[in-house]
Amino acid sequence: MPVKRDESVTSSARRAQIVAATIETIAELGYHQASFARIAERAGLSSTRLISYHFDGKDELIGQAIATIYGDLSRFMHERVSAQRTASGALETYIRSLVEYLGDRRAEMRAATEIFLNFRPEGGTAAQDAATDLSQLAHLERLLAWGQESGEFGPFSTRVMAMTVQRSLDGLPFLLEADPGADLAEYADELAALFARATRA
Repeated sequence: MPVKRDESVTSSARRAQIVAATIETIAELGYHQASFARIAERAGLSSTRLISYHFDGKDELIGQAIATIYGDLSRFMHERVSAQRTASGALETYIRSLVEYLGDRRAEMRAATEIFLNFRPEGGTAAQDAATDLSQLAHLERLLAWGQESGEFGPFSTRVMAMTVQRSLDGLPFLLEADPGADLAEYADELAALFARATRA
């Protein structure tokens, strides 16, 4: 029925509005100050009950916020890396694209960092557990194995190299907090050159 479709679209738009306001509030005020009242105010809602209507508590809302941030990041990276035809090109693009994304979306990354450091869902998995989830490195390990199989890369542990590449990028949001004026172009250049030397045959 058309009416149900309209209601569904309206509900999805409202949820997206609340999630966006949540990310903005956490980025500006910090995780612990992001109350439903402040989120509702930023979203232009008349009552916090509208948040409770669309989300089953704060855990679900925060979970959706982090899923939105990383979903956008994943699409951004996939579009650029998958277009490359060589492993070395894919690795350089991965590094440069992630640095670009982190630099252009500082508010989102600040919110993600706040959630990472503070979110403890009831009966769920803490955001920090992602840091020890080795499946998060699988895409990089496959890229590095591709380079070794094609002869572009030399012999090394793909697990160690993937961890080293990823952690050098994971630290960038903290660097930007400490030094907002950091030269990201130079950062990307240095990392791309460093890992080109480290992986080459």
